[in-house]
Amino acid sequence: MITYEQVKGKAKLLRAMTGLDRAEFEALLVPFETVWQDHVTQTARPEPDRQRRPGGGRKPTLRTTADKLLFILV
Repeated sequence: MITYEQVKGKAKLLRAMTGLDRAEFEALLVPFETVWQDHVTQTARPEPDRQRRPGGGRKPTLRTTADKLLFILV
């Protein structure tokens, strides 16, 4: 799997994959992180019939928000 850490130093590859250069990607990453955190806090609210604590279960493959944004843009 390709991560943002692997791609951020390769300007041509990042542009080919996303249509953005590194500065544009990182500028878009700031509001995306805010919206993503809002989404996570809304969906992780405790529910009365919940069997496990929030955060239990399988860990995500796309661990960072930069990786999530890269996946969405590709």
